Amino acid sequence: MNLRRWLNLDVIAPVIVGILFLVGWEVAVRVTGVPHYLLPGPILVVQTLVQEWGTLFPSLLITLQITVVAFFCATVSGLLISILFTQSKWIERSFFPYAVILQTMPIVSIAPLIIIWLRNNTFAAMVVCAWIVAFFPIISNTTLGLNSADHNLLNLFQLYKANRWQTLIYLRLPSAMPYFMGGLRISGGLSLIGAVVAEFVAGTGGQRAGIAYQILISSFNLQVPRMFAALIMVTSLGILIFVSMSALSDKILGKWHESAMRREN
Repeated sequence: MNLRRWLNLDVIAPVIVGILFLVGWEVAVRVTGVPHYLLPGPILVVQTLVQEWGTLFPSLLITLQITVVAFFCATVSGLLISILFTQSKWIERSFFPYAVILQTMPIVSIAPLIIIWLRNNTFAAMVVCAWIVAFFPIISNTTLGLNSADHNLLNLFQLYKANRWQTLIYLRLPSAMPYFMGGLRISGGLSLIGAVVAEFVAGTGGQRAGIAYQILISSFNLQVPRMFAALIMVTSLGILIFVSMSALSDKILGKWHESAMRREN
C-alpha cells in the first residue's frame, strides 16, 4: 500500500521534471564553460554541501531554533487573538486593521530597529522579526474560520442556552480547524523567511547567527557553490516544514472533514 502511494503520477511527474532540470543545468554549465563563481553545476554544489556540512548544519540548527520559537509564538498569539476578535465585533474592528498594518510593513525596514532595541538579546530580536512575518496568516485564517460557523447551528446553541465558551469549544473551534491548519501551513514557511531575513540584518551588523550568515559570508568571498549549498539546506528545511504541517492537517482533519477525506468512488 505504501509503495502504491509513492508510485503514482503526482509523485513521479515532479521527480522526472526535477531530474531533467538538474541534468540540463549540469550540461549547460559544462558546455558553456561558465565559471563556478558565477554559476556552479549541481554536482559541484552537492560536493560542496558534503564538504561544508560540518559548518553549515550547526548554522541551520540555529535558524531552525529561531523558526520553531517564532512559529510557536505566532500560533499561540494568533489563535488567542482570533478568539478575542470573535468574542466582540468592536474588538475585531478596532484592532484587526493594526494587524494588517503590521503585516504589510516590510520586515527588512523594521528588522534593524528591532535588533537595535534588543541588542542585548540577538536571538530574541530575530524571533520577534520572524513572529511579525508569521502571525498574520494565522489570525486572518482562524478569524475567518471562527466567524464561518453554521448560523443554524449557532441558533441551535442559543436555543439551548449555551454560553460563549461552550459555543466556542463545541462549535466555533471545530468549524475553524481547517482554516487554522491552512494558516499553519502558510505561517510555517513565513516564519523561516522571517528568520532568514532577520539573520541577514544581524549578519550585516556583525552578529554571527544562522544559515543566512553563512550565505552572507559566502557572497562576500564569492564562494558561490557554498551559497548554493546553504540555499539547498534552507529550501529543504522549508519543504520539511510544509510537509510536516500538511501531514498534521491530514491527521487532524482526515477522519471528519471533506478537505482531507478520500472519496469512496
